[in-house]
Amino acid sequence: MVAAWLLIAGVSSTADAQQTPTRPAADPFAIPATDDGLAGAGPIRRYDWFQNVWRERRSAWASQRAQDQGAVVFLGDSITQGWAEGLGLAFPGVKVANRGINGDTSRGVLIRLQDDVLTLNPKAVVLLIGTNDLEEGAAPETITGNLKLILAELKRHNSRMPVILCLVFPSSTSMKRPSGQIKAINTLYLAAVKNDAQVIPLDTWQLFADANGDALASEFPDLLHPSVVGYIKWAAALRPLFATLRLMDTTPDTFTPEEGFESLFNGRDLTGWGYRPTTDADKESARKWQAADPNAPPWPIVTTPVAFDGQTSSPDGRFVAINGRLVVTTPAEGRKIQQLYTTREFGDDFVLKLEFRATPNADSGVYVRGPQLQCRDYALAGPFKGLKNYKPQDWNELVVTVQNGVARATSNGEVLDVELKVPETGPIGVEGDRGQMEYRRIRIKRNPR
Repeated sequence: MVAAWLLIAGVSSTADAQQTPTRPAADPFAIPATDDGLAGAGPIRRYDWFQNVWRERRSAWASQRAQDQGAVVFLGDSITQGWAEGLGLAFPGVKVANRGINGDTSRGVLIRLQDDVLTLNPKAVVLLIGTNDLEEGAAPETITGNLKLILAELKRHNSRMPVILCLVFPSSTSMKRPSGQIKAINTLYLAAVKNDAQVIPLDTWQLFADANGDALASEFPDLLHPSVVGYIKWAAALRPLFATLRLMDTTPDTFTPEEGFESLFNGRDLTGWGYRPTTDADKESARKWQAADPNAPPWPIVTTPVAFDGQTSSPDGRFVAINGRLVVTTPAEGRKIQQLYTTREFGDDFVLKLEFRATPNADSGVYVRGPQLQCRDYALAGPFKGLKNYKPQDWNELVVTVQNGVARATSNGEVLDVELKVPETGPIGVEGDRGQMEYRRIRIKRNPR
């Protein structure tokens, strides 16, 4: 198992013209001899070793087109290539195809996109590209220009095919990939896909960066390629999105609440949940935030209560019931403040139990009769970064006990350093902000005073 995660040796490696990729007639798998007439901008590597890798991998893939039809395609450079056989092991039950080439650049990916990817009619694409462009001296704006062309081709092929855009991993100035440049690329990437519901950004930079924005040496031994641990973390970050895309976790949850507890979420649809009118306090918070910050996220104001009984999704697709999970999907806007509440209110003392799973740096919350308990990817987004039992990108238990007007909480048995004074009655709610959050097994035990 471990051996399957080991890297294929290599060097991981720049990008705006809107043209159609071309290739020499003599060898359809060879790197074009010159840039003349090629789509995109920036570097295409033509070192002897790279030309050999490019030709060998692309030639082999051509013979696999039939068997790889409808796969989830992983597209990129040596970081993607380095999954090797471990790619299939990381996503059991998912048909995958690795289309990473050691040393490739964003322009290289653009040129080979049709033959290596689109011919497979992918079910989804996981894209990570851009680091090698930096080593070759490309500007972040050039790289982003190529990204836009890649995404345009993917969308033109299939306007409903999900694309997961992984942010460029951290590296090091010593590898000609300074953190400031990588941050600039990722900022431009996020701006390029803002409001694009087909593209799901995944914060794989924050996942791996140290306090200085460089790669963690313990997970990137050469400060460029992930170790086995790095690949395990990357896979874990992707799985919640795969579940939401119905690529994994496709069987219903068979959980039965403990004696004395009743379910607040049936796992099949949003019965018992809906939108409540936005409070005056939230309206004022939204007004002040948006007045002070031009980049403040949208905060939709609800004026009339809406119940979603019998519906599997809210009309905007932000809250979705999928196989036992209440999913707060990644907002196309990048960030978007929304709350979903129970249509019932709870006035007694009670114990609320649920499980949650977050993508890297996701931000959400649980509302207890009004006040919000921060429920996030605690490891990256806080505020409880010191939790020893928190499991990043995995399921974690949250228990909230309300007694005598005060709510206290634990996560996986660890006490959260917060106490909330709560009103005498009110609903239970969950929030969406950034990233994807999932909730399941939401249940309550009331303890009348």
